[in-house]
Amino acid sequence: MSVKNFVEETISSHKIAVFSKSYCPYCKRAKTLFKDKYPDVDIDIIELDERDDGSDIQEYLRQKTGQGTVPNVFINQEHIGGCDDTMALQSSGKLAGLIAA
Repeated sequence: MSVKNFVEETISSHKIAVFSKSYCPYCKRAKTLFKDKYPDVDIDIIELDERDDGSDIQEYLRQKTGQGTVPNVFINQEHIGGCDDTMALQSSGKLAGLIAA
């Protein structure tokens, strides 16, 4: 499967897709938010540093979204951004609505 197909399939087949790196503190923060606040939601977490094609996936995501950093978060196939964006949506009360949609 090509990198593009893998990314698009991951995004389209899960309510939440998080492209992450296992050692990244921002990724850990976003993943903890989803696990603590939305434990029953279908989430797929892809640890780019644990995959041989992780750098290729990150480059494809940069081309797709304009964001070259992780975490790279998608909800209902919509790119919402990274950790700060996710936390801002949670603080404003909008994250639950996006997830529920």
